[in-house]
Parts: sequence; C-alpha cells; structure tokens
Amino acid sequence: VEQSGASGGPHSASTAKFRPTAYWDTVWSSKVVPTATAKAVAASPLLPALAADSAAASKKYGKQAGSGAPYSFLVKGSGKVTAVSSGNEVGSIQVDVPGVGKTEVHLAVGPAFVGTAVRDAVGFIDFGQFTNQIDYADAATALNSKVKTSVVNKLDLGTIKGKQVTFVGAFQLLDPSSAMITPITLQV
Repeated sequence: VEQSGASGGPHSASTAKFRPTAYWDTVWSSKVVPTATAKAVAASPLLPALAADSAAASKKYGKQAGSGAPYSFLVKGSGKVTAVSSGNEVGSIQVDVPGVGKTEVHLAVGPAFVGTAVRDAVGFIDFGQFTNQIDYADAATALNSKVKTSVVNKLDLGTIKGKQVTFVGAFQLLDPSSAMITPITLQV
C-alpha cells in the first residue's frame, strides 16, 4: 500500500523505500495528464516568444525545479510529421507546427527518454516531497517510462511520416531554435 511519508512524498509504509513506478501508475491519469492538458500553452505563441526573448518568455511560461535549473514548459500543438529519426536511442519525429517560426519541433519517441521536463513542468512535484535526490531523479525516470509505455509504444513509426498529430508535452529550454518535446498525450 502506497502512502505519503513524513516529507509528503510517495513511500511504502513498511520500508520507506520510494516506489516510482507504482506511484506514477496511480497519478499519471489522475494528475499528470489533466494538469498538462489544462496548463499547456499553445506552441504558437510559446515557441516564437522563446526564440525572440528566452529570458522573458521563460519567466512568463516556464517553471524551474530550482535556482539555476533549466526552465521547463508544458506545450500543446498539432502539425504534420515531416521526418522520423528512430535509428538511435533518443529517437524523435519532427513535426511541422504552423505559427512557430523557424523553431524546429521534435517529439521524443525513444526508446530512451532523457531529462526531467515532465516532472518539472507539471508544477506539482518538487524535491521536498522526496527523501533524497535519488528518489527525486527516479521520479523523473519513472515518468519518462510511463511516456514510453502509455504514449509512444502505440505509434507505428514506419507509417507516421506525413500524418497529422496532436500533442501535449513538456520540454526544457536548451536551445530556442529547437524544442525536443516529451509527449504526455499524442494522437495521430
């Protein structure tokens, strides 16, 4: 049985060991997806604003996990898949999203997912909920695993090029000219 530990985080009552997969299985549909869907900003105006003035747009639209951490954003959009890159561990599909200017939009399709964008962008998960840094990092890894099993594994990458997709996802601002978005919802 999962319950909150003294710090408010998800821990087992008997062992006080964090169980990320069990926790995220319970909150994915009830909290993560609804929060992302409700709070996501349209790719246009978000991506052009980041390209024009990343500091101002980051403060307006983004969230930071801590001082000095990269900003994370919830974003939504739709567009046509123009390219598929699935020959490496961090595969992606490139999407032509109208109104984003010169910013390239990529949706991560794995099989490996990197970063903490989903954990950090939803806004209700913070370090104080966890016993230590390892559990906090495991939370991000478990969310990325949930993306793989619940969102991306349903895609047929062999036939997706040229199709229209609609997405809600999260990304960290690393380069204003390109956004690598981890999808939280994705419809073809």
